[in-house]
Formats: sequence, C-alpha cells, structure tokens
Amino acid sequence: MRFRFPRDSDAISPTAHYTGEVWRRNGLGHDALGTRQGRLLFESLQPLMALSRTLGGDTLEGFLLARHRLIDALLEAAIEAGNVGQVIEIAAGMSPRGLTFSARHPDLTYVEGDLPVMAARKRTALAKAGGGHRVADFDALADDGPTSLTSLAAGLDRERGLAVISEGLINYFPRAQVDGLWARIATTLRDFRGGIYLSDLFLHSGNAGGVQRAFGALLGAFVRGRVHFPYADPDQAEAALAAAGFDTATLHPGTEGGSGPGAERVTVIEARVAG
Repeated sequence: MRFRFPRDSDAISPTAHYTGEVWRRNGLGHDALGTRQGRLLFESLQPLMALSRTLGGDTLEGFLLARHRLIDALLEAAIEAGNVGQVIEIAAGMSPRGLTFSARHPDLTYVEGDLPVMAARKRTALAKAGGGHRVADFDALADDGPTSLTSLAAGLDRERGLAVISEGLINYFPRAQVDGLWARIATTLRDFRGGIYLSDLFLHSGNAGGVQRAFGALLGAFVRGRVHFPYADPDQAEAALAAAGFDTATLHPGTEGGSGPGAERVTVIEARVAG
C-alpha cells in the first residue's frame, strides 16, 4: 500500500489529515476541517482497524479519541476554574479544538501554530467554518524569531492564565529536542498569571501494542523519519518536566478520556508553573 502526497507539503501533515478525519467522523470536528487526504488515509486503514477490533486489539481511533477527549476535559476544567483565559495550541493540524473552545468560551483567546503549509490550509478551513481565532506559522524547534513560541505568545495578556497544548507532536522528536521544547514552554508560561501545559505522550515502545508499533512505522514512512519514544516510563517523563522548569506534573492514563480499544496506550501530561 503506497500513499502519495505533494512533495511541498509539510512533513507531518499526512498524520494531521488522518487525525482530522478521525475527529470529524466521531462528531468532534467541523466538516470544513476534513480533507481528501484524510479521507483516503482513514478508508485505507479501516480494514486493519476492523481486523484489530475483531481480534480484541487496539485501534488507532481508540487511542486518538481518548487522548483528544482527555486533553479537552483537562482544558475545560482549567478554564472553568478560572486558571486559563488564553490558549496556544502548537502543531494543531486539523484539530477542531480551537473552533470548539472559541465558540464555547467567547472570552477565550485562542492561538494556533503550525508549519506554514498546514497553517495556511487551516486558515482556509476556518474561514469556511466561521472560526475567527488566530493561526500563525510556527516551528517547534525555533528558539526565537517570528515562528517561535515567544512570537506566538507576544501580545497576549500577562495577567491572564495561559495553556499551551501539543497533541500528536512529542513523539516525532528525540529526547534532546523534546527537553528543549519543554523548557521553552515552561519559560513562556512563567511570564503569565499561572500556566498549564497539556500534551499526549507515548512512552517506551517496549510497552506498545502491535497496532501502535505498526502505526509508528507507518507514520515514520509518512514523515520520512522515525517516531521516537523519548521516555521509558512516567517517572522519567516527570523528571524531565521538572528539569525543564515545571513546578508540578501529573501523567494521566489515557483511559481517563475513554475506554475504547487502545486508550490505555496513551498518557496525557498536565504540567503547571506557578503564577
């Protein structure tokens, strides 16, 4: 089975198309966020998912939905508690979260960042969907400059709490790059009246199920690289978050976001800095 995408597309964009289609098919996303590439990937992987489901194994939809719903629940709780009034979602892809939360909380400031080709596509989709939040070009590995996290945070209100979200991003990078990204996020959050970081994380591949390992190989082929498992266990991840500058870190099991097949394969990070 071979998938072909335009060579000028951003490397990670195929997975963004696929996850966007998963959200849409499960009632979480606007139809405008669906793409032809996403539909192709979704339909092509359905036989594998059906076989795994029949055999009692994991499914991609199960853990993708679990992580998405759990991040949503943690973000909603932080907003309702008055701890968050602004959100930066990095590598947002075709996620419906910005559209959903901006509509649900009109006073919420929501900023998305992604690689230029995907960001442009998202802006076009949001125009069709009626979404008005900002989408900016972003490079997760930039220390400074116009595509950095510092730039995304510029102009936000330092007197309001900020949440930074990354979904489906961390396992594309080796540990040194993740450590650097987490340090930049913690530093950015410390400039605000309280800050929270929410992200999914897949721990060491030795704990992964067969479907997850197969999907990891497939993603690696799409992005012309590897899918990484930078931390072996929760203790190691929590230590890395503390070293990056977070004051507290909680690793939630994916099953808190749902009990679908594969939910137990994902962990969701809730890391905070004091205001």
